[in-house]
Amino acid sequence: MGLFNAIMGHASEVSMEKLNEEFGPVLVSGEIIEKGYKLVRDMFVFTNKRLILVDKQGLTGSKVQYLTIPYGSIIKFSKESAGMLDLDAELKIWIRGEAQPISKHFGRDNNINEVYKVLSEHILK
Repeated sequence: MGLFNAIMGHASEVSMEKLNEEFGPVLVSGEIIEKGYKLVRDMFVFTNKRLILVDKQGLTGSKVQYLTIPYGSIIKFSKESAGMLDLDAELKIWIRGEAQPISKHFGRDNNINEVYKVLSEHILK
């Protein structure tokens, strides 16, 4: 189902081992990775301090942009699905100063509720 989700543009969860290997060098002291999801070539990673969005650009993906969003900059977020039988769900995150939300799609095999809970724990302090 992971390949199908990638082809359809849905996010799939990334193993903690791979996340720590790739993001270990950019983490600050005391920062730990909580969850990470991959969307074709792009990723978004939730740490205990921030949300990291990774945008791989170009045909080969050799140029990579890492965007850090402090949790304090997130003003609201939502999840949308058609219920239990829906094949996908969408997570939207609004950032202070930005008119349009960041939108990510989750396949049926990925639990959007986990991500929603992580955001809730950081935003609703």
